[in-house]
Amino acid sequence: MSNTTATARLTTLQAAWVVARRDFLAILFSRAFIFFLLGPLFPIVVGGLAGGIGSKVQQQAAAIEIGVQMDAAQSAAMIDAATMLREDAGVAIPPLVPLAGKVATDAPEAILRERRGNYAAIVSGTPEAPVLTAPSDQMERFRGAVGLVAATAGGTSPSSFPEVATQEVVTSAADVKRNRVQTAQAGQMLLFLLTMLLGGMVLSNLVEEKGNKIIEVLAAAIPMDAVFLGKLFAMLAVSFVGIAVWGTVGVLIYLGSGWDMASFAAPAVGWPMFFAFAVIYFAMGYLILGSLFLSIGSMAATVREVQTLSMPVTMMQLLVFFFASYAMANPGSTIELAAAIFPFSSPFAMLARAAQSESLWPHALAIAWQALAVAVLVKAGATLFRRRVMQSGPRGARSGKRGFWRKRAADPAA
Repeated sequence: MSNTTATARLTTLQAAWVVARRDFLAILFSRAFIFFLLGPLFPIVVGGLAGGIGSKVQQQAAAIEIGVQMDAAQSAAMIDAATMLREDAGVAIPPLVPLAGKVATDAPEAILRERRGNYAAIVSGTPEAPVLTAPSDQMERFRGAVGLVAATAGGTSPSSFPEVATQEVVTSAADVKRNRVQTAQAGQMLLFLLTMLLGGMVLSNLVEEKGNKIIEVLAAAIPMDAVFLGKLFAMLAVSFVGIAVWGTVGVLIYLGSGWDMASFAAPAVGWPMFFAFAVIYFAMGYLILGSLFLSIGSMAATVREVQTLSMPVTMMQLLVFFFASYAMANPGSTIELAAAIFPFSSPFAMLARAAQSESLWPHALAIAWQALAVAVLVKAGATLFRRRVMQSGPRGARSGKRGFWRKRAADPAA
């Protein structure tokens, strides 16, 4: 009989899977989770629409221009020709303006690379032999229009455009580095907000089940380590569902409001690998934070106690985020290495590194180290969880109280 019972008993992983499946389905189809999903959608929709409208207004208020770097007479002829073609012939040509001030004599590629002025391209040379300087993505867009303007300004037939020489502007290394820092900052901020927003579900779920005595039923049926693991990974799966919903809405807003991904420089490892690292580092950060929150939930009996006990962890996470942000500004330094090693800041620091450095092997080491840290914290948290939920401490307290009353009964005069 005992052998049959031992064989029929679930292993820790099997029991954790049962708990995870039960919690996942219960939370996923609950009204509270639906309203939880709808909550952040309102600021996302409002912010996306406001940003899209603001982007359109900004584009209209600051329309792109083509700078003309020629002598006064030739510049005037080019500008008049462009105005005539745009207003009389209805040709879609951006406004041509003469270069003036400090940039009048600078090299066209330097002006565009350093983004001085609102110039999308610069035309130099002469109307008979124009030279178009522009980024690679704008070269073909303006080449035909510049040829038409030059032919009109030079008095030649529009059917015989002058040959337009091209000079492509290559983005400088400093510009690439600055733009990748912005991508790293955006990735860190989004990772932090999602971790903190979704991590609170672990606490609320645990406190609710402690109040309903469900946790005691689970503890009597399966090992507490399995309960801990099941709840932790169920919350992680629910978090991915929430991210998928919010991400889908964000993509739809992005497609409908005219946002441009060009505003963020491509990370050093490329967008597909960057998104893959973002998913992995979110999972690691969530498991680390979730194990702490579950441990805190095991020590709290009410929602007020949960808020009181979780406040230090929240403040610590803010400090960890600031530490990782500071380390991002010092790549290759001892501070960045410390941020990558410290388990709580490692996901943020390594995601920023993915945006700034092309090396992949540090991520393999970091992910292995974070997995080890998750295993240690999960085991330690499960041990504390088991002791608190099974009330091993209160039994000692109750025995102490029984001893106190026995002493009172033996010595009435006490």
